[in-house]
Amino acid sequence: MAETAISFKNITKTFGEVVANRDVTFDVMKGEILALLGENGSGKTTLMNMLSGIYFPDHGSIEVNGTEVTIRSPKDAFELGIGMVHQHFKLVDVFTAVENTVLGLTRKQEKYNLKEASRKIKDICEKYGFEIDPKKKIYNMSVSEKQTLEIVKVLYRGADILILDEPTAVLTPQETEKLFDVLRNMREDGKSIIIITHKLNEVMEISDRVAVLRKGEFIGAVNTSETSEHDLTDMMVGHKTDLNIERPEPVGEHPLLEIRDLVVKNDEGAVAIDGMSFYIRGGEILGVAGISGCGQKELCEAIAGLRKVYKGEINHMGDTIIGLSPKAIIEKGIAMSFIPEDRLGMGLAPSLSVTDNMMLKDYKNATLTFKEATAEEKAKRLPPVLWPFVDRNGARKRAEAIIKELDIVTPSTETPVRRLSGGNVQKVLVGREIQSGPNVIITAYPVRGLDINSSYTIYNILNEEKKKGTGIMYVGEDLDVLLALCDKIMVICHGKLMGVVHADKTTKEEIGLMMTGALDLTEVKSDKQYGIAVDTNIDEADLEAMRQRDAQAEEEERE
Repeated sequence: MAETAISFKNITKTFGEVVANRDVTFDVMKGEILALLGENGSGKTTLMNMLSGIYFPDHGSIEVNGTEVTIRSPKDAFELGIGMVHQHFKLVDVFTAVENTVLGLTRKQEKYNLKEASRKIKDICEKYGFEIDPKKKIYNMSVSEKQTLEIVKVLYRGADILILDEPTAVLTPQETEKLFDVLRNMREDGKSIIIITHKLNEVMEISDRVAVLRKGEFIGAVNTSETSEHDLTDMMVGHKTDLNIERPEPVGEHPLLEIRDLVVKNDEGAVAIDGMSFYIRGGEILGVAGISGCGQKELCEAIAGLRKVYKGEINHMGDTIIGLSPKAIIEKGIAMSFIPEDRLGMGLAPSLSVTDNMMLKDYKNATLTFKEATAEEKAKRLPPVLWPFVDRNGARKRAEAIIKELDIVTPSTETPVRRLSGGNVQKVLVGREIQSGPNVIITAYPVRGLDINSSYTIYNILNEEKKKGTGIMYVGEDLDVLLALCDKIMVICHGKLMGVVHADKTTKEEIGLMMTGALDLTEVKSDKQYGIAVDTNIDEADLEAMRQRDAQAEEEERE
C-alpha cells in the first residue's frame, strides 16, 4: 500500500459565523495526483491555505508523513516540504528566472551564488522535463514559461508536496499536455500533487483520485478510473446535473457591432491590437480564444470606450462609437454591456454593498426629485431640482432577484462585495450587466473562478440573451466551453487575427496552433477590405451586405 503524505483530521475553520471547513478528514498519498473539487465557497482554498501556512485551523490536526505538525506560516510549510503554486503568478517582472527563484531565501550561500542556483535550476528542469532559461527576464517570458518557473521555484526549495491552484487556466492545449507530462514525471519521482481545478476533463485525464468538498464538508474521495464527469458533478452539487451546453441556432441576420482595421495600444504604448477586423451579429455568440495577454483586455476596453483607438472603426448598428466615453455610450442609448476581466478592480466597487453595486451604471436615475416642476419650468424644459440622495429600493429589488436567480451566497443585499467569495463576486457582476437589457454583451472570462454548477448557470443566461437577439462576444480560456457554447471562434495571437472558425467545424488542436501563431487562416483566403478569412468566418451573403452598405454610404457622402 502507498504511504500517506498528508492527513487532514477533523479540520474545522470558521470566519465569524461562516463555517469554511467542518470536520474535514481525508488523506493524500505519496506519489499520487489528487484533484480537489468543490463548488465556490466549498472550502477548497481555505483548506489548502491551512496546509500552506496562510491560515491556522480552529480545530483538528494535520499530519505530514505520519507525524502531527503545526503549520503557522508559509516558512513552516516549506520546511516540511510543502509548496503552493498560486493561480496568479508571484514573480518580479524585472528580475530573471534565477533571481526570482532565490528571492526570499535566507541561506546566503544560495541567495547570492546565482551561478550555482542556475545549475540547480537546470538540473531540476532536466530531471522533470521543464524548459526554462535561468537568465531570462520575466517580462520576456510567455505565460507557460511563468507557470513553469513557479513550479521550479517550489521544487528548488525542496518541496515533495505541491499544491497547484488552477494550473491550466491560461495555457493552450499543447502547453497543458506538456505540463501534464511534467506532473506525471514528478509523480513517478514520488511527489504528491494536489490540483484545484474546475475543468473536469482535465481531472479525468491527469488525476489518480478525486476528493470532493461540499459546503465546507468532505463528501468523499474516489478513484478517477472508477468515476465519470457526471458522477463528480453530482457529488459536488448534491443532485443530478446535465453537463450538456445548449447551443441554439443564431437568430440574427445583420451585424450589430463591426470592427475594421482596429489598432489599439497597451499601457506601455506598444501595439496590443494590430489591424483587427471582425463583426458580431445579433443572436450570435462569437468566442475569442488566445493566450492570456495577447490583446483580449485591450480589445474589450476599446469596444467599451475605456481605451483610446489609434486607428480603425468601431460601429454599433451603423454608428461610430469611437471617441465616446462609456457614460456617453450609455446615454446615447447604445445598450452595450461590458463584463471586464478584472471584476473587483474595474467591474465592481469592493467596499460598496451588493445593492449599491447594482446602481453603479444608473445611480443618476435613482436620484430623488426635490420638488415637482411647475408648468412654466416644464415648458422651459428646465432640469428638475434634485436631492443629493438616491432611492435604493429599485436597486435592492434587482439585487434580491439576482441573488435568487444566480444562487449568490451572501448574508444580505447590504453586504460589501469584498466579503464575498470570488465566484459570488463574479455572479454579482454578470447578473448586473445582463439585467440592464443590452443588445451587445462584451464579456471577458465570465466564469473564471466559478464552480461547474454556477458556470452552467452563466452559460444558460448567455444563451437566453442570444435567443433574444443579443450579440455576444465571449472571451474565454476553456476551449471545450468555447467549442460547445459559441457559434464562431475568433483566434488572436499577439494582437493579430489568426482567423475565425465555425465552432462545429474545428478542433482544439487547430485552435491551439492558431493561438501560438503556428497556423494563420487569414493567409488561406482573405478579403482585402476586411482582412478576414472569408472561407472560415464571414458568410458570403453577410460580406456582400457589408460591401453594399459601404457603397451606399460613399454614394450618400458624394451627394
